[in-house]
Amino acid sequence: MANQIHPFRSKRLLYRAIEPSEDEDFFLAIQQDAFGYRNSNITIPKPQSRKDAQHFMKVLVENQLLAVVICLPPENPANDQEEPSKKPTPIGAIHLSSSKPTTAHHRFADIGIDVLPSYQGKGYGSEAIRWILEWGFETAGLHRVGIRCFGYNEGARKLYNRLGFKEESVVRELLFHRGRWWDDVGFGMLEGEWRGMKEKEMVGGAE
Repeated sequence: MANQIHPFRSKRLLYRAIEPSEDEDFFLAIQQDAFGYRNSNITIPKPQSRKDAQHFMKVLVENQLLAVVICLPPENPANDQEEPSKKPTPIGAIHLSSSKPTTAHHRFADIGIDVLPSYQGKGYGSEAIRWILEWGFETAGLHRVGIRCFGYNEGARKLYNRLGFKEESVVRELLFHRGRWWDDVGFGMLEGEWRGMKEKEMVGGAE
């Protein structure tokens, strides 16, 4: 038991279930991040309300294969006299889409991720994506995991390539944003590709 890896933790992060009764303010903050919303949603941008946040949580909880809150773990006390932080700090959310019963045998899912602005640029998104890939392939038995970005989100495009996703599709000029047309870019990773990367990491770590 001592050698087992915690299934809902990664190096710096932990992942917990969404609690609609407690997480409304957090998801409202996600929805009201105008730039994050623009980078992850094709609907026409409008100010987001508490009702929108409630709907988003409902979709994540009821309609996804997996949906979790990305958290920083409670801080350890500097000495034995201090009390540790009571709760983890939520910094984002990540999910894997679910399939209909008639298509589940194809064993594929797509990733969606949001990270609050103050926690971006620290590698947390990359770490969470690596974690959910492992969950998808090792726990859910997926064969393929996809992720998408919009043409104007060049940072996401570079990140997904760096994480090992293969750029598979470009739907030309699908999206209208700030007065011009942009492509929708699709990426994918197969189970065998993921396992190959894991093997290389293990060999590299052993050297």
